[in-house]
Amino acid sequence: MIETSLARIATCALLATAASAMAADGAALTPFKEAGSPPAPWHVVGLPGQTPQSKPFTQFSVVEIDGRKALRVEAVQSFGNLVHPLKWTAPTAVLAWQWRVDEPVPNADLRVKQGDDTALKVCVSFDLPIDQVPFLERQLLKVGQSKTDEPVSTANVCYVWGAKLPIGTMLDNAFSRRTRYIVLQSESSGLKQWKTERRDVNADFEKLFSDESPGKVPAVTAVGIGADSDNTKGHSLGYVADIVLKP
Repeated sequence: MIETSLARIATCALLATAASAMAADGAALTPFKEAGSPPAPWHVVGLPGQTPQSKPFTQFSVVEIDGRKALRVEAVQSFGNLVHPLKWTAPTAVLAWQWRVDEPVPNADLRVKQGDDTALKVCVSFDLPIDQVPFLERQLLKVGQSKTDEPVSTANVCYVWGAKLPIGTMLDNAFSRRTRYIVLQSESSGLKQWKTERRDVNADFEKLFSDESPGKVPAVTAVGIGADSDNTKGHSLGYVADIVLKP
């Protein structure tokens, strides 16, 4: 039970170290301009202790689709996030992107552990002080950190393409409250159709983490894109394009 919870405390295991400064135009995320492997500092992060032998990694590549460069995200009974660490010093943060799902995860249901998979998620990591994390989860975070060289995030807001939940649903990750979800799209939104999103991430943090950090929003330390199908043993395919983080 502890190992299962430990594995999932990093559902979006985003880096908390500063690795890139904001560009002159205010954008903080390196764009997907060239086909092939995603550009640095984007890199793949799995669960603490995850190896290709223990669990496949979700596959990420930059492709051209519908006349634009986009990140192709395919999960085959796998888990993984593509993470962009950053140091965000602006007092506000707006995240905008476009995404589409071509193949949703069969049997996904974010309300239960056995269904905790999603065809696409876009996550923001916040530097919530660890002493504000409840005691038991704090101990699990420390054990998880001992199993990976990647700093384990204390608070993640994940925007998801949820299969069975109404748009607007907010809920905790079934394995760990260190990650909390907002459902922005669902299968009823239409497959193979681009959807445009724009989120005030500080406001969303306040909605989801007001119990642990009332009235104060920590700094953003990373943005991640992911998909997983390891719990349902399924398959999914989606795309993300034009993702930007600006004041």
